Amino acid sequence: MQLPDAEQLIAQLAAAMRPHITPATALVGIHTGGVWLAQRLHALLGLSQPLGSIDVSFYRDDYGAKGLHPQPQKSEIPFDVEGAHIVIVDDVLYTGRTTRAALNELFDYGRPARVDLAVLIDRGGRELPIAARFCALTLGEPLPAGQNLQLERDDSGALTMRLIHA
Repeated sequence: MQLPDAEQLIAQLAAAMRPHITPATALVGIHTGGVWLAQRLHALLGLSQPLGSIDVSFYRDDYGAKGLHPQPQKSEIPFDVEGAHIVIVDDVLYTGRTTRAALNELFDYGRPARVDLAVLIDRGGRELPIAARFCALTLGEPLPAGQNLQLERDDSGALTMRLIHA
């Protein structure tokens, strides 16, 4: 499989989002790739709200089966969620379960007026009725269950996609 250029996809995603975003829109990235992507989008879109981040480890429906992620991150929502327009940002949309967990956690902070989802890649294979409003690339064929796409960041901050065989 030819992996897409992550930097090009980020530019496409920002362009797709720009007409629907105001300076008051808040971004919340899902750890870890979603946070990196949200940081880039935040700068490209010139948003004034501080950037938020969520680690959904404790909100996942498979927490009992998988246990705690070995390196949980801190969730931080440094703005008032109540009545806000929020875009949850993640690198890859797969089953929809991570997005569902992020929504559950976000609503613990308050009731936003609107929540959208922005992803770099939709790889198919949905198990829940969740769709991204903003998506840079939808794969023509879903990836097999044993393969994962992962966003990686090098020391210079450049982002790339990597295919991992589980």
